[in-house]
Amino acid sequence: MAYWLIKEEPGHYSWSDLVRDGRTEWNGIHNATALRNLRAMRVGEQAIYYHTGSERACVGLVEVVAPPRADPNDVRGSWLVEVSPVRPLARPVGLAEIRSDPAFERFDLVRIGRLTVVFVSDAHWARILELGSTAAPVAATGARAGRGRRTAPRKRRRAARRRR
Repeated sequence: MAYWLIKEEPGHYSWSDLVRDGRTEWNGIHNATALRNLRAMRVGEQAIYYHTGSERACVGLVEVVAPPRADPNDVRGSWLVEVSPVRPLARPVGLAEIRSDPAFERFDLVRIGRLTVVFVSDAHWARILELGSTAAPVAATGARAGRGRRTAPRKRRRAARRRR
């Protein structure tokens, strides 16, 4: 059995939307590698639901409930698969945390960031579930957010100097 990671912008279709609906078609994929991954999904396999955009975190687990098939509504030749929620992670596992963990050095989420359907090895799957079931590490809390606030004003000052 293979594991997967599927990405979605939470403002477009969030984990809570999926839980509310109970089942959805996962479609709109056009990248060749992502399509190959989507067509390889099988009923009963599970995937990590990943919020993209400003959140960038693994938030839940889904199960493939219908086999991949051509999307009849997409003239560009995409495919779709149906998924349903299994359970949320106890805590979100952020991309920064994944990138800082040596266990994910060869993970496609880190290597090929634009890929919307990612194969997940057994070891990466187990590590994400382990991280998602524990308390958040200190580095992923307010200390990290503080760095972002300090750098933004410097960028604005540099840009203002260039305009003079």
